[in-house]
Amino acid sequence: MPPTQAESVIRSIIREIGQECAAHGEIVSETLIAFMVKAVVLDPSNGFNMDRTLMKSDVQNLVQLCMTRLLDTKNPSLDTIKMQVYFDMNYTNRVEFLEEHHRVLESRLGSVTREITDNRACAKEELESLYRKIISYVLLRSGLGSPTDIKTVREVTAALQSVFPQAELGTFLTLSKKDKERQLKELTMIVTGIRLFNRDCGKGGEGVDDLPAVLHVAIPATMQHIDYQLETARSQVYRYTAILEKAANDPLMRAELQPYMLKEALYNIRQYEVFLQIILSDIITGAQEVEMMTKQLAAHLEQLKMTIKSKTAVPTSQVFPIFIALSTLWTSLQDETIVVGVLSNLFTHIQPFLGAHELYFPERVMQCHLNGATVKTDVCRMKEHMEDRVNVADFRKLEWLFPETTANFDKLLIQYRGFCAYTFAATDGLLLPGNPAIGILKYKEKYYTFNSKDAAYSFAENPEHYIDIVREKAKKNAELIQLLELHQQFETLIPYSQANLRQKVTHSVQTDLSHLRRENCSQVYPPKDTSTQSMREDSTGVPRPQIYLAGLRGGKSRITDEVKVNLTRDVDET
Repeated sequence: MPPTQAESVIRSIIREIGQECAAHGEIVSETLIAFMVKAVVLDPSNGFNMDRTLMKSDVQNLVQLCMTRLLDTKNPSLDTIKMQVYFDMNYTNRVEFLEEHHRVLESRLGSVTREITDNRACAKEELESLYRKIISYVLLRSGLGSPTDIKTVREVTAALQSVFPQAELGTFLTLSKKDKERQLKELTMIVTGIRLFNRDCGKGGEGVDDLPAVLHVAIPATMQHIDYQLETARSQVYRYTAILEKAANDPLMRAELQPYMLKEALYNIRQYEVFLQIILSDIITGAQEVEMMTKQLAAHLEQLKMTIKSKTAVPTSQVFPIFIALSTLWTSLQDETIVVGVLSNLFTHIQPFLGAHELYFPERVMQCHLNGATVKTDVCRMKEHMEDRVNVADFRKLEWLFPETTANFDKLLIQYRGFCAYTFAATDGLLLPGNPAIGILKYKEKYYTFNSKDAAYSFAENPEHYIDIVREKAKKNAELIQLLELHQQFETLIPYSQANLRQKVTHSVQTDLSHLRRENCSQVYPPKDTSTQSMREDSTGVPRPQIYLAGLRGGKSRITDEVKVNLTRDVDET
């Protein structure tokens, strides 16, 4: 079967599931369907053998199982997977986002730029028309005001004429295309700087918003809103955890409670917490950038005033660099307004994926189960074992790391997003944060933390055993693959699903001791050392390999031919 036909077969399976879901009134994205295919095949209880070709009956079973799960809309596990898919498709760290944003702006200016750089004006009317196009270009690139606002156009025209009179068009037309583009960008920055200076002096600035003032209000308001939701989510996490701990010692309560459902709810809210931390971290970075840029902006404006003060003529070599610096800072402030807006929008759109909590665990039910349970915060759990450290002398072959003896201790990338692997394995899926102060185990070049000294010792006796248990548990609850950052362990197992979420190794703040010092009432944020809390693997940004097996459903022939197809996207498509 040709590759294109094989690709068509695979897509038809996903399309069939989508159409079936739509027939039941549920619109589901192909990405979510593909992830669900992966989840269903991974779950050993579904009986799919990874080492043999799927037959037609297998595929029919796969479609039905995916349908059942996708239509179970009141399910915390499905909510979590939907949340993960949505976040993965819509979040990009601030550096990459701004790079893409600038590429989009450049592409939008492409036609206007070409109209200017390809121009062969000679006649007076043609030169006047070209000059008007340059004015439009300067206005569009700066993003300061509307090209249809006559006052704004007049202000830009006056500023442009002061540095680039129409008489200089002849020289401009003799330049190469690249030099023309370079001069247009420089003119835009100088004109923008002039307008910003005039605005500061009260003599202009038509259509220019006071971005520092806007951001000074918007960023703290957004941070406060997200922080409130984050603390609310954590409160829910602590209550779920307390009930699960209580149920672990009470067989009757376990039978009544359906703890698997409560654990899925816990995973849901923990994943929400992680995403809010990522969003909040990016906004905090933005707040620090804005504070620094606002100070620089004020300093440049003051420098200009001192340079121009009581002088009839000032050399362009003195003021042009300052105008350009003003423009650059303003562009960065514009970027920050867009980033805050995008992150705020993302925050709003992941909230609906928490719907199952009230349905299954309303407040009256929670209060009943909490009776007699001890609710502890993550910070409280940390403090309980802060002095209870691993004794290195007890271990001959294992390496333990401690804050006072390890450089960049709080920057180590901890496995399982900083949760205790032993507790998770020993309790069939309970998530408790590890405490790095106890000691971080370095095992096969990976780092593990534990919530107590006893947990650390138990894990260290047989690390592979507990690692295997975690992996098997993730097969049954596919949302754990992203929540616990297990992507690498599963990438090679599912060749016939395109459900590999983009692999952002979100260095959770769970691994950062400064995060765990934040009490619930605190509005103080520790400064960040890096530009974002989300980083990628140390590798080149090439597309992720996507290999499919086609021909699995058979056809008119009685013989099923399996075809392996590489559908990895070309580098220039990404």
